[in-house]
Amino acid sequence: MNRSLTKQQLIDLILANKGIIIKICNSYCSDKNYREDLGQEIIYQLLRSGENFQSGNKFSTWMYRIALNVAISFYRKQKTNTQVVAYTDLPFEIEDTDDGKREMNENISRLQKMISLLGPLDKAMMLLYLDSKSYAEIAEVLDITETNVATRISRIKIRLKQQFNYLNQ
Repeated sequence: MNRSLTKQQLIDLILANKGIIIKICNSYCSDKNYREDLGQEIIYQLLRSGENFQSGNKFSTWMYRIALNVAISFYRKQKTNTQVVAYTDLPFEIEDTDDGKREMNENISRLQKMISLLGPLDKAMMLLYLDSKSYAEIAEVLDITETNVATRISRIKIRLKQQFNYLNQ
């Protein structure tokens, strides 16, 4: 028997998992105003779709699915309406205390830039992968097969590694 969440329970779960929204907004939008618009749209769609959540499922998986679908639609709409600018800055300051940390931060920044240039589905897949989701969870969120996830992630990793090596030459 599945019982619906109350509006307050849904809000509490969204707040407890707000990192998912922040991560997706930062990955799909370089402009602060677009990030805020996307965040509002994701929350609106989560609240609107709350009655469809089945209590037997994992909330974060359901939330990822809705948030990524909204982000991909938003991304496509923005791409047709305006020129998309690649994400170039981290959403926070990183203190450089020594050369090793500075190099690591530069590498992380390069990786984020390369991921931001991927297509919407590949970007979503890497976002979930870097969030330590299993192939099964990624497949469930993106509604594709686990084999497809494994193949695509393998190809993306090879492509990112090649790009990274090219940039470091």
